[in-house]
Amino acid sequence: MDEPKLCESDFRFMTVIWDNEPLPSGRLVELCAAELGWKKSTTYTTLKKLCGRGFARNENALVTALIPREMVLSYESERFVKRTFQGSLPRFLVSFLGERKLTEAEAAELKTLIDAHRKEENT
Repeated sequence: MDEPKLCESDFRFMTVIWDNEPLPSGRLVELCAAELGWKKSTTYTTLKKLCGRGFARNENALVTALIPREMVLSYESERFVKRTFQGSLPRFLVSFLGERKLTEAEAAELKTLIDAHRKEENT
């Protein structure tokens, strides 16, 4: 697989799998009908497509994800920041926050995340 990229409907479909795996393919059909409004044929067509792309597996009528949700979210987030903010995470955060103020707990959590992902500088 080159990139863990999904269109909106495929992402929603994979969310059903991620949230319920492992699950029998018949149960997947039921969940997609209830949550996505899909017909059985749409569910099986999409499942076959995503199995072919390496996102999911349907083995002995048991469906599992092969690509973790976190990998897809990371790829999509990075792609969005690159495309929209020329790769600038600070510009993204300023735009995302707008006029919203952070609580002390949110600020502390963000600082912890930043510290954990900070590059070591050679001095």
